[in-house]
Amino acid sequence: MRILLASPRGFCAGVDRAIEIVEQALERFGAPVYVRHEIVHNRHVVESLRAKGAVFVEDPAEVPEGALLVFSAHGVSPAVRRSAADRGLRIIDATCPLVTKVHVEALRFARADHEIILVGHAGHVEVEGTMGQAPDRMHLVQDVADVEKLEVRDPERLAVLTQTTLSVDDTRDVLEALRRRFPQVQLPRKDDICYATQNRQNAVKQLVRTADVVLVVGAPSSSNSNRLVEIAAKSGARAYLVQAADDVEPSWLEGGACIGVTAGASAPEVLVEQVVERLRSLAPGEVQVDSMPSVDEGVVFQLPAELR
Repeated sequence: MRILLASPRGFCAGVDRAIEIVEQALERFGAPVYVRHEIVHNRHVVESLRAKGAVFVEDPAEVPEGALLVFSAHGVSPAVRRSAADRGLRIIDATCPLVTKVHVEALRFARADHEIILVGHAGHVEVEGTMGQAPDRMHLVQDVADVEKLEVRDPERLAVLTQTTLSVDDTRDVLEALRRRFPQVQLPRKDDICYATQNRQNAVKQLVRTADVVLVVGAPSSSNSNRLVEIAAKSGARAYLVQAADDVEPSWLEGGACIGVTAGASAPEVLVEQVVERLRSLAPGEVQVDSMPSVDEGVVFQLPAELR
């Protein structure tokens, strides 16, 4: 059996930064450090940080007055920031800079008296944070059907933003439908799309040229991990999402000469290594492990001023 590892895979710069923020806050200020929502969508990462003294909450009201609260990589709404301020909490913001960029654009469009259409997944924590930037001016659309049902006040004063963990491919049909329905709409620039999401999807498209089966290491709540599974399946591979090595079923590998392995942007490399070892243990004969050519994404985000 051959195992082929995708590149790039796993942590992106925003996830690296968010985890480092919590780790450094614990080192510098001591436990407990409270974190609003899971810092990133990965059970292994969350449990590791919890063991070091991080406490994960959904509402700033759960945090003792004056304590330290870290906002997760997904970003928060102004209402959450106000709630934290009302409790006198010390804040360190681990919001991914790409998400912050979308928030800034939402406020700019709102000040310019535009209605804003956000392309994203209902209920996702990043979407909730972005919608909260200008709630009276925001419309959420998930697919082309939503576009067709959309009612707006002024079709000539419309702007579009996207959830950052979507890709150019994810949004193409929706953006084309918006352009057809509202010819004056201001569509997002390509650099509003998360580079890491697009790069990992491109890598899966390369992977399935060789792999019969694709395993995506990631959490069920991870938007970008689920998209990787969908892309592999649409390309004809048998594709499965796994949170840990023990999730791999022997039956998945039957008839597979090449097993492709990748990971969502919030999955650590140690989980990939454990999945590879699991595959080795299940293989009836010799196992060859190869990797696609290494890709340096060349993106690093600075830590917040409080930790520099």
